Amino acid sequence: MQARVAGLPFLESAFLAPVLSVFGTGRERLALLGDPKAPRAAAIVTPAGTAQWTTFQPSQLPLGAWLSASGDPLQALAEGLLRALPLPALALGLTQLDSLFHARPADSARWRGQDYIATAWVDLTGDFETYWEARGKNLRTNLKKQQKKLDAAGTVTRLECLTRPEDVAPALANYGRLEASGWKGSEGTAIAPGHPQYEFYRAMLESFARAGRVRLYQYWFDDAVVAMDLCIESGGKIVILKTAYDEAHKAVSPSTLMRQLQFQQLFDAAAAGGPIRRIEFYGKVMEWHTRWTADARPIYHATLYRWGWVPALKRLLRRGDAESSDGTGTGTGTGSGEAAAKTEEAPA
Repeated sequence: MQARVAGLPFLESAFLAPVLSVFGTGRERLALLGDPKAPRAAAIVTPAGTAQWTTFQPSQLPLGAWLSASGDPLQALAEGLLRALPLPALALGLTQLDSLFHARPADSARWRGQDYIATAWVDLTGDFETYWEARGKNLRTNLKKQQKKLDAAGTVTRLECLTRPEDVAPALANYGRLEASGWKGSEGTAIAPGHPQYEFYRAMLESFARAGRVRLYQYWFDDAVVAMDLCIESGGKIVILKTAYDEAHKAVSPSTLMRQLQFQQLFDAAAAGGPIRRIEFYGKVMEWHTRWTADARPIYHATLYRWGWVPALKRLLRRGDAESSDGTGTGTGTGSGEAAAKTEEAPA
């Protein structure tokens, strides 16, 4: 279904099955609209507090687990799902919706939208030389300087793209080492064998590699990997799921040097008739994204309430809590946040 309505690799079973296996709680439910063999819409939902449900949204998943055609009214589909959920179901949160596929409905008594992030992309149209000339002068000048430094030091640089299932485990070992060189190493969240992240990424990337739809980019200084991108592809799009570089070489911008060659290869392949036509970042637009593209679009959350009085009651309860805490009232409410108030950043 995802190939028909979105063409996003992370909303197909090869991604969702391992992410559910590793990060699911067992309370998730699969919701289908219409014929199960050819549904009009699909979602994975999970309880999210008292009488609330939300789309499944681990941080590894760039968008919420929701699929429906762009032309189908989002709010009407959500209303049908809310009615079908086990009672009591007072609210349904739809997390990280891409405005490319789902235009944001106007707020109403029962529907609330919430800004999340903007995400960037690069269309692989035209030739790389034209694209590169349109980038900022500072980027082009700085990369020339960095390359000259490396050449003067006798450092041999090269870009490698791995695509086979047997490449995944050693590539993840390299990636984990790069992550460990930065803040993730100090926090103990870098990918490493035995860590749930490693278990998920290995299973997922090996599955995509078996289908010929994984690209693990490694950028080398001599015999050491200094930068990496983990990518999957589908429907004419390549998605950069994760990126890392060796902090010890930060001064010479290894990830930026890598991306220049990577993008050049992708532009050249597209110009030669290759299937990939767009690079998707699916993460919060950072300063470094703006060096590569001026294009960005909103990702948003939404919450649907069963009745219009539900959000009004929640606001009253929160107001009572606030007045009680500052000594200006006697409210005793315990209002919870919006069902869709997921604020974790997707992976870069």
